[in-house]
Amino acid sequence: MRPPATPDHDRPRVLVVEDDDTIGRHLETALRSNGYASRWTRTGTGALAETARAPYDALLLDLGLPDADGIDIARTLRAELPDLLIIILTARTDDIDVIAGLDAGADDYLVKPFSLTVLLARLRAHLRRHTPTTPMIPLRLGVLVVDTSARRCTLHGIDVPLRPKEFELLAILGHHTGQAVSRETLMAEVWDENWFGSTKTLDVTMAGLRRRLTEAARTASRPALLPRITTLRGHGYRLEC
Repeated sequence: MRPPATPDHDRPRVLVVEDDDTIGRHLETALRSNGYASRWTRTGTGALAETARAPYDALLLDLGLPDADGIDIARTLRAELPDLLIIILTARTDDIDVIAGLDAGADDYLVKPFSLTVLLARLRAHLRRHTPTTPMIPLRLGVLVVDTSARRCTLHGIDVPLRPKEFELLAILGHHTGQAVSRETLMAEVWDENWFGSTKTLDVTMAGLRRRLTEAARTASRPALLPRITTLRGHGYRLEC
């Protein structure tokens, strides 16, 4: 006798945004057969409407949509849903497109044609990192407080709006205050040990982290001496309070 099917509300919810009927239908079916509650829409408008209608854990987003550029959709959804996992699926291969997608808020980037096995492995790895674990004592980095359980960074008690990967970078560096952390360690911990993309991803995300911390300190009601993130050329980064 077959075990009862897992109800959709107990499964990770994934929205596929893809205008190619063959790819969209294949992904929706494959995700369902691998334990996900999946839906498929062909347009950017549909993606915005669907994510407003129901909560999703992850978004698989094509860039070449008929009614919008996927970069704009990623940017809009990242602003509205900071914890949503966004994986871009596209035929665009230029570095400038990769950087634009990641800077718009995507967590990962796969170039078509891609392996379904690799996509599922990336999805599992990212969702593992998005799943809450045992509560931890908040990190105090000078005037910054980094609460990894609540996924909040505050400056003088005011939230600093960090993107998911920026927050994870800060948390890992904060756990190793004063120590050199290699690029390889950061890529494996924040993205995935099986990441095959460009390490420019790390540089773009680090630049975003620094920019948001600087902006938060500039607009703070009280003086704020931020921890310093030092670039170690040829190796990685070090955070010092």
